[in-house]
Amino acid sequence: VLLLILSIVAIAHTELCKPDAQNAFKVRLSIKTALGDNAYAWDANQEYLFKAMVAFAMRTYSRKSTTQISNVLLCNVTDRVSFWFVVTDSSKNVTTVPGSEVEAAIRMSRDRINSAFLLSDKTLQFLKITSTLSPPVEPSTPVWLIIFGVVLCLIVAGIVFLVVAGIRQRKKKNKESTEQENLEEKGEVTVTVENGIPCETLDLKAGHINGVFAADDERFTSL
Repeated sequence: VLLLILSIVAIAHTELCKPDAQNAFKVRLSIKTALGDNAYAWDANQEYLFKAMVAFAMRTYSRKSTTQISNVLLCNVTDRVSFWFVVTDSSKNVTTVPGSEVEAAIRMSRDRINSAFLLSDKTLQFLKITSTLSPPVEPSTPVWLIIFGVVLCLIVAGIVFLVVAGIRQRKKKNKESTEQENLEEKGEVTVTVENGIPCETLDLKAGHINGVFAADDERFTSL
């Protein structure tokens, strides 16, 4: 009778855990890719640990102590390492827990399961269960404050540039004016070029006599 009961249970478990069975999930592990030379072999001990972690996830999610390691069934284990698993109902043991509950439990304890096998979401894949994204990292300084600081720095730099440029321009003009005054005081005549033709600058001290009007002045009798 005992052998008959065990046979019936084994057959029932075989029907419950098979590829694409209802409430079954496929798992794929890339141990060699993740750990390289430190990769461990997938054996019965690793399978026991996986069952324990799934049972832990179910107990954490439902806050009940009814799920046991024996309720987690593995099947179709391959060397590469991949397999299927289901979680049976502890009260009946001939039906499986709904896939939605298993998915929610795995998502809640995903980090703990990954840590147990030294893997990540990319190297320990539950193919029907989406990865739990970590919350986005918020910078310690608000973005708007960073933008405001950059704009303020640009404005200050522009003002400083305009002030320095104005001071240099004023110094240049003062220097040119001083040089021009020095030349006038010395009575030096400078030659300027206008439209490509050199022109003599009037000597303010000695004056300059225009030869055109010199002859006309001699024709008049002085008073």
